[in-house]
Amino acid sequence: MLTKEELLKRASKPAEDAMKLHKFYKGKIQTGLRCVVRSVDDFAIWYTPGVAAPCKAIQANKELVYEYTWKWNVVAVVSDGTRVLGLGDIGPEAAMPVMEGKSLLFKYLGGVDAVPICLDTKDPDEFIKTVKYLQPSFGGINLEDIEQPKCFYILERLRNEMEIPVWHDDQQGTAAVTLAGLINAAKIVGKRMQDMKIVIVGAGAAGICTARLLMAGGVPGGNIILCDSKGTLHKGRADIERNRDKFKEKWEMCEKTNAEGVVGDVAMAMRGADAVIALSTPGPDTIKKEWVKGMAKDAIVFACANPIPEIWPWDAKEAGAKVVATGRSDFPNQVNNSLGFPAIFRGALDVRAKTITDEMCIAAANALAEYVEKKGLLSEDFILPTMDMWEVYVEEAQAVGAKAIEQGVARVSLSRDELFKKADESIRSAREMVKVLMESGVISQAP
Repeated sequence: MLTKEELLKRASKPAEDAMKLHKFYKGKIQTGLRCVVRSVDDFAIWYTPGVAAPCKAIQANKELVYEYTWKWNVVAVVSDGTRVLGLGDIGPEAAMPVMEGKSLLFKYLGGVDAVPICLDTKDPDEFIKTVKYLQPSFGGINLEDIEQPKCFYILERLRNEMEIPVWHDDQQGTAAVTLAGLINAAKIVGKRMQDMKIVIVGAGAAGICTARLLMAGGVPGGNIILCDSKGTLHKGRADIERNRDKFKEKWEMCEKTNAEGVVGDVAMAMRGADAVIALSTPGPDTIKKEWVKGMAKDAIVFACANPIPEIWPWDAKEAGAKVVATGRSDFPNQVNNSLGFPAIFRGALDVRAKTITDEMCIAAANALAEYVEKKGLLSEDFILPTMDMWEVYVEEAQAVGAKAIEQGVARVSLSRDELFKKADESIRSAREMVKVLMESGVISQAP
């Protein structure tokens, strides 16, 4: 068992390594060829004059763009850099390492080609206009690290006005993986989710969407209490009601959650709670040990802030929590969006879905939770798959694609076996490509 000092030292190492390796590689992604180049004669096929034939075919039937170009498998990762990880408004240039990292994960974990795009505007309408202009080139849009409340407005507009799936990973991705973790955590503590009192600390994009998805997944809204920087959300929050046009999502939560009308701070909300999901300010000590001590027996604590969780997991355990999760890969039970978005988009792209619904996200959450139990791994320190379990992405993509077909939002209908095979081939190919490039020295080993 490592000491606290050793754990703290280990927690700081990824940042140290990141500074060295980002400079060494000068970026994490690049374009690569999908087609053969047997000789320069092939350029007549891939470019002029041969390329005119598929161009004319697409002109006659726009849907053929999915058959003749990369649109079938590519998403744009778009941000304005106004709410990056736990760093806040750091600007579009400073957001690029995150968007590149997101693109890397899309490819390696989901076999999805992704392009990082950071826009130099904070105007939501300009943002929306620009993303809509990108639609011909992409099969989907992943919105990332956009401050609230405008992130809600941007997502709603783009989902309604575009023909390809648009989602905001900080909302829907966080919610899907959190739901998966909570499903299995509830099994560990022997409680039904629909009976649990759940506190969500942080009423931003992630917290509000998590509350929505929990409700869509069967948790009564009245059992959920959200907290923002001023305390609990409830029907008496005049400050939110006065600005309900600007903060309509927050007001919706005031009306739909907190049936007992609990008024007070986070400490008050957590009294007797079965679970706390913190999507808030990086810690430590954003969530205090004494607050965890006041929770129900066998409490569940998700401290998901990055880079430092709201409470260190060992402190939450000492305070009596039975299941503890964080957003970090160097602690057990990582609640990581990377378990969700690569496979969810893989499934959506494989059926050319028009959108990504709540039900598709719930299907992904159930696939993640079931995978752990099916493998016989479920325990206090193992409620979610880890990112090296690549087969889970295939099963998750299959579940998402099947749900899209069932809901009638897919342009292509495939059997479950076909969905599995398609996802399996894409993900295997992406992983094998990286392996070959490393083994051949095209991707060099860092010193």
